[in-house]
Amino acid sequence: MELLAQFFDIVLHLDQHLKLLIENYGVWVYLILFLIIFCETGLVVTPFLPGDSLLFVAGTLAATGAMYVHGLFALLVLAAFSGDNTNYWIGRFIGPRIFRRKKSLLFNPAHLERTHRFYEKHGGKTVIFARFLPIVRTFAPFVAGIGRMAYPRFLFYSFSGSAFWIGFFVFGGYYFGNIPFVQRNLTLFILGIIVLSIMPGIIEFVRQKVRS
Repeated sequence: MELLAQFFDIVLHLDQHLKLLIENYGVWVYLILFLIIFCETGLVVTPFLPGDSLLFVAGTLAATGAMYVHGLFALLVLAAFSGDNTNYWIGRFIGPRIFRRKKSLLFNPAHLERTHRFYEKHGGKTVIFARFLPIVRTFAPFVAGIGRMAYPRFLFYSFSGSAFWIGFFVFGGYYFGNIPFVQRNLTLFILGIIVLSIMPGIIEFVRQKVRS
């Protein structure tokens, strides 16, 4: 419970924790952010890492001069794109073996099934749309690999989705995050981003329960 409380504290006060990282590690914070985004998109065992809210907060801090926004954008697009491609090849080579096992703490077949349904509805564009859906964005490239989506096609969707996702939140934070009203209520905005991100998943879950 204590670890869970600490996790929620970090998520809801990302601005304070990210400021501390910048103060303590300087330019190394770029590497830290790169690794978080890479792991959140590239490893099926880490879908819980912050994504949308972290990007928005990073953008707000870049607006204060704490980070260079264009360098931040380019680096995190590379992180998301690299994570996607890593996840694609993991899915292609070992995905079916992993998901033959029963539900566990790290591997939940329900996430895989949810992503399969998303693919059935949106096709290859899932790789783009899933960027804005926590958990689904982690599993979308994995499922693309399992399904052996044509790699050139995957690369197009992956790069487009990475640039759009990173740009939307980083530059959103950069241009709007330092408006005094937003600054005074940044925790509420972070919470709002999280709620909006998970809302489609909640709606889909309720729909499935109603149908069954």
